[in-house]
Amino acid sequence: MNHTPPAITGLILAGGRGSRMGGIDKGLQNFRGLPLALQTLMRLQLQSLPLQEILLNANRNLSAYESLGVPVWPDSIDGYAGPLAGFLTGLERCETPLLLTVPCDTPLFPLDLAERLYQAMHAQDADMAMAAAPEADGAVHPQPVFCLLKTEMLESLVKFTQGGGRKIDAWTGQHRCAIVPFDQAGDSAEAFSNANTLAELQQLEAL
Repeated sequence: MNHTPPAITGLILAGGRGSRMGGIDKGLQNFRGLPLALQTLMRLQLQSLPLQEILLNANRNLSAYESLGVPVWPDSIDGYAGPLAGFLTGLERCETPLLLTVPCDTPLFPLDLAERLYQAMHAQDADMAMAAAPEADGAVHPQPVFCLLKTEMLESLVKFTQGGGRKIDAWTGQHRCAIVPFDQAGDSAEAFSNANTLAELQQLEAL
């Protein structure tokens, strides 16, 4: 990159109900001896394109999350409205031109995530960039919760959510969105494996 990228804020999405884990708070479950949210935070801190600040979006156990040492913000929309509510909260609180979103349940995501999303966004003059990765069917699928967003997208997202919109891809589909495949030589096949259940969490730990 021959130009200096704008400053980026990282956002950890830990605001879900954890319904597939029996309602437990997913981000506080241990992975290799540390809470998933802390593993996620550490991976954000190790990004090859450094982040200026990291925020965390959670809707319960706020003091446990605050103990990780980053600002914690609950959804500004009531009722566990999903990851897009986390996006909205992050964009409202973000003080940099770009916001990188990652979920708390995918602890092996790439260390060059921010860099590659930014390169694609810049090259394609896009409003946002989204990771895509191989899944069980062998095809490469978008991973909508791994997004790099221009902070100026806030107004659009406010309108979309106020209109009842809740699906990430329905919103990103309204904008220029660069899709970035993480299926190159050297990319880990497990990078985007997430733990929706305790069994999946144990499988991830065993990798």
